[in-house]
Amino acid sequence: MDYSLVKHLHLATVAVSLALFVLRGIWMIVESARLHARWVRIVPHVNDTLLLASGIGLALLIGQYPLADGWLTAKLVALIVYIGLGTVALKRGRTRGTRIAAWLAALAVFGYMLAVARAHDPLPFLG
Repeated sequence: MDYSLVKHLHLATVAVSLALFVLRGIWMIVESARLHARWVRIVPHVNDTLLLASGIGLALLIGQYPLADGWLTAKLVALIVYIGLGTVALKRGRTRGTRIAAWLAALAVFGYMLAVARAHDPLPFLG
């Protein structure tokens, strides 16, 4: 596996994932019927599968692993929180206010994951 190729795939899928989440969140806020289009239910999952696979590939290539390296453990825990908040934001939130709050919180968690990835530090804002 070529590190540069896997890293660029990972970064591209991160960007697509964020763009799609922002777009779906905006559609949720304005109550657009576009949120229920077939491609909107499929494309993000395909992209996120590639994102996860490339992330695993990078971990293997650099020899760092969740539960062994703190920054990857932090990213994994944050990913689980992000997925939970995203589910509330786009599907399970009972009120529009709850969905918007979950969407904003998910965006904050996404930002945290980006900072952790960049700093390779579970507390990237303290250094």
